[in-house]
Amino acid sequence: MMSDKFNRYSVGGNSIRGVGYFLFIVGLIVLIGMVIANIFFQVAINILILTVVIILIVLGFLMAGIYILPEWIRVPTLLLGKYKKMRGPGMFWLFPFVYKIPFTLDIRIITTTFSAEQTLTKDNVPVNVDAVLFWQVNDAFKASIHVQDYQTAISWAAQTSLRDIIGKTELSQMLVGREEISHELERIIDERTEEWGVKSIAVELRDVIIPTALQDAMSRQAQAERERQARIILAGSEEQIANKFINAAKIYESDEVALNLRAMNILYESMKEKGAWIIVPSDMVNILGGRFKHLTDFDEKSK
Repeated sequence: MMSDKFNRYSVGGNSIRGVGYFLFIVGLIVLIGMVIANIFFQVAINILILTVVIILIVLGFLMAGIYILPEWIRVPTLLLGKYKKMRGPGMFWLFPFVYKIPFTLDIRIITTTFSAEQTLTKDNVPVNVDAVLFWQVNDAFKASIHVQDYQTAISWAAQTSLRDIIGKTELSQMLVGREEISHELERIIDERTEEWGVKSIAVELRDVIIPTALQDAMSRQAQAERERQARIILAGSEEQIANKFINAAKIYESDEVALNLRAMNILYESMKEKGAWIIVPSDMVNILGGRFKHLTDFDEKSK
């Protein structure tokens, strides 16, 4: 059975053909009536009326074969059941009663959504995957003769191809490598539908849904990984600070002036707060005072 989409476009010119069939049948009935009346009832045939009736029959016959198609529609024509040629777009004429148009073909780019539910990945994780396929009929003859319903066929081909890809792919690769999977899926679908006259243009994975329990586990794993990275960075910073302290200690050990200046700087920074009091042992004051006097004497000697 044809899908709704497969035959949703009626062939243009229905009203013209309807009027044509009406004129043809009415004219034919009138003509037969005139002949019967002449044979059995000896009624004379009026030449003018006969001419009008014949014109109506011919005009109706011509109108009954007119078809009009939009730019994106193609139709196969059958002569007494045998394929003749593909017609469209525009207006054309077919011999009534012996030619038939079984369905229409849309040659525009069409989107088809498909999915795979509860399909196991290579590492045995059930996932639900939604995808969309962009495709186009590039050979109307193959699409109309080689397959019964090309739209349904390509939908099933896309779904089975998606299941095959999922079964060959691990979950981690599926989550981070959607583009590669889309390209591979497009290639597989294109190989399967080539003999149907259909070209796969692009495939995009819309969503990959994993079980809730696995989502929680992956979230905890990601959080633990972030904490590990944070601790590594913190440890590296501590190591750098420790190295700086070691270098500073070496400088203070070899240069007492630098050590005393650092001690005085610490006192100054501590007393910057308003109302702050610092109690310093007298020995430390004498030491600092002596060091400061030593620095002063050294400075006067240098002058």
